Amino acid sequence: MELTQQANRRPGAAKSNFPISLLSLTVGAFAIGMTEFVIMGILPNVAEDLHVTISAAGQLITMYALGVAVGAPILTLLTHRIPQKKLLIFLMLLFIAGNGISVLAPNYAVLMGARVLTALTHGTFFGVGAVIAAGLVRPDKRAGAVSLMMAGLTIANILGVPLGTYIGQHMGWRSSFGAIAIMGVIALIGVILLIPRLPQEKATGIRQQMAALANPKLMVFLLICALGNAGLFAVFTYIAPLLVDITGFAERSVTWILILFGIGVTVGNIVGGKLADWKLMPSILGTYAVIVLALTTLTFTIHSEIAALLTIFVWGAGSFAVMPGLQVRIMSIAKGAPALASTSSHSAGNLGNAVGAFVGGWVITHLSLGALPWVGAILVGLALAVGIGSQLAERRTARG
Repeated sequence: MELTQQANRRPGAAKSNFPISLLSLTVGAFAIGMTEFVIMGILPNVAEDLHVTISAAGQLITMYALGVAVGAPILTLLTHRIPQKKLLIFLMLLFIAGNGISVLAPNYAVLMGARVLTALTHGTFFGVGAVIAAGLVRPDKRAGAVSLMMAGLTIANILGVPLGTYIGQHMGWRSSFGAIAIMGVIALIGVILLIPRLPQEKATGIRQQMAALANPKLMVFLLICALGNAGLFAVFTYIAPLLVDITGFAERSVTWILILFGIGVTVGNIVGGKLADWKLMPSILGTYAVIVLALTTLTFTIHSEIAALLTIFVWGAGSFAVMPGLQVRIMSIAKGAPALASTSSHSAGNLGNAVGAFVGGWVITHLSLGALPWVGAILVGLALAVGIGSQLAERRTARG
């Protein structure tokens, strides 16, 4: 397998389970995770300042997700001949520029454009980063290495997003994006200093990469990824108004609740990586079942402060526990184009984010804010059903 060959060729792969170079990917993931998720905590502030509705402000999340979904595979194809380190540097410069424009955006349209520009870096960074992470370790440690990179997202939820929310609520939402731009500079320095000069792999032609991406089995797992993320973002996009308007928390409490969610995300990410290295598909399907149960439960516990907090913790843990395993599974299916496949998984996930944010806005408008959790549970339940169907089909094929 191509990833195994990479692991054997790259410096330090045999000496260390998790080389120091992975830290630079974690830092980059932290900055990107901060810019993706901080908008949830300051959504009411953005809506009020730009004189748009909550639902309209939520479309900033939708368009960011669409920017990842559409732009990331195209950018990956166009840059597949660029050495990985140079590509990561370019992506972080683009990221810094997008957040800088967000700080200065005079209106809703400019902010929307800045969010889309920033989104272009997201999927490609994680796609290339996942291949690097998986290639730097032994085959039985791949999911753990990917989860270490993804830990940047989880740490962003614990520290970055609550801090960005606090800054936005007390110094204005533009200050949140200013802080993110600074984090982008720190991440850029980390990439320059810590990512080694990796041997350039023989570039696969665009036609061959597209052929690898057209694998029906891969399409099934991209669909699973999209449905799962749709269930997550149908609820998480509107977590601030849910907690304030239904549960009854004060606005200032949202920051601390996001920290709790982030702790759950971190625990889930670590545990999910270990479970996926142990039993890949059972861990993916089992985790989706936990998420369905958590969101269904949240429909009722959202009315109680303590019960809501406990459910949100479990929901956060499950939502990110599934990601390392999914990433490794998708890369293993598309052996001829692991970077494009990994990027496409983020595209599918962010397409799910966009659908989820849109569905969430529709639910608020036509049903109620309180209906979001059970709608999210249905979407994740569809992901679970597709996953179970895929496994049953594989077993029948293996027997026949």
